[in-house]
Amino acid sequence: MTDAHRLIADMATRARTATRQLAGLPAAAKARALHLAADGLRGASDAIVAANAQDMAGAERAGLSPAMLDRLRLDPARVEAMAAGVASVADLPDSVGQVIDRHIAPSGIALSRVRVPIGVIGIIYESRPNVTADAAALCVRSGNAVILRGGSEATQSNHAIHAAFAAGLAAAGLDAHAVQLVPVTDRAVVGAMLTASGAIDMIVPRGGKSLVARVQAEARVPVLAHLDGINHVYVDGSADPAMAEAIVVNAKMRRTGVCGSMETLLIDRAFPDAATLVGALAAGGCEVRGDVDLRRLVPSVRAASSADWDTEYLDAIASARLVDGVDGAIAHIAAHGSHHTDAIVAEDPAVAERFLAEVDSAIVLWNASTQFADGGEFGLGAEIGIATGRLHARGPVALEGLTTYKWVGRGTGQVRD
Repeated sequence: MTDAHRLIADMATRARTATRQLAGLPAAAKARALHLAADGLRGASDAIVAANAQDMAGAERAGLSPAMLDRLRLDPARVEAMAAGVASVADLPDSVGQVIDRHIAPSGIALSRVRVPIGVIGIIYESRPNVTADAAALCVRSGNAVILRGGSEATQSNHAIHAAFAAGLAAAGLDAHAVQLVPVTDRAVVGAMLTASGAIDMIVPRGGKSLVARVQAEARVPVLAHLDGINHVYVDGSADPAMAEAIVVNAKMRRTGVCGSMETLLIDRAFPDAATLVGALAAGGCEVRGDVDLRRLVPSVRAASSADWDTEYLDAIASARLVDGVDGAIAHIAAHGSHHTDAIVAEDPAVAERFLAEVDSAIVLWNASTQFADGGEFGLGAEIGIATGRLHARGPVALEGLTTYKWVGRGTGQVRD
């Protein structure tokens, strides 16, 4: 056994012990622990920001892009938002113990399906130090122990956040091993987590395409993930021009480095002013790469390559093309989308409903920015990630997505013939 495998095995053993305490905690006890963790984050705000400054300096020296630096950056307002997110998770209804359904079997046994924690969850993530708090809060509230492995670029930030969070849990009398942060940046640890079948019950990767692809290729543990956020906004010919412009600019430029950012703009040939949409993006600092037809309308647009339609830029770049109505938009998304988040801007409800029904993505929106692809905006308090698969959970994964269920039968002495 390598040092990395031994480390993860030891952490998983301690986490498994902690799950037994968490499983028996009432909802009020878990909520109190998270409120104390939120207080701990607020009390450590200066230390967290100072630790983040060290990470930011290293990231700037390493030449990280502006979008990646934005993901990494913490300031007092972002620390407060992180703490508020933990507190909001504390106040959510408890999913553990919830009865999904019940019925009386032909035998007379009263059967019910009851939500229970998954167990030990491993989370592998990059850049965003707020994931340390968000993931810890969601796991604790749903009765799961968690092993966190953050990216090397956020090492100091993650340690400061974890220390503050853990202090809050300890003040509530919880086993500190319910939330563990891998103490080393050795990449071999990722491999050890991915192959820890029987020790870790589920892996959640949050990061770039190369990380998620590695996780999906190597994992011997169930994975909950999305590979890309190649999100589209389709502007229909019936769209209100002012609304379309506002949504398109927000979807791309509010925060270019988040997974809900628009990467491709699809414009109906019947829309009266495609040039204005493109101009608004350019005025906001976005580089637009277009197809031949769009470039005839707006010669300043750079030529798009075939690769652009399949690229998650996570930067102030967007591809754009003209399409033949909603049929053309649906066909393009089917060919190039990543099943994450896609939106339509339209005043025609029949067109909008068809888009919502036929686009096979985890999140589909009508007359709203793709930047709303976020667990907090969905009323989930926070999220552990956006799942784009079709099994277990889809879309923003929060408390319910971190549970499974078991069958409970209550009999009156039945025996089977």
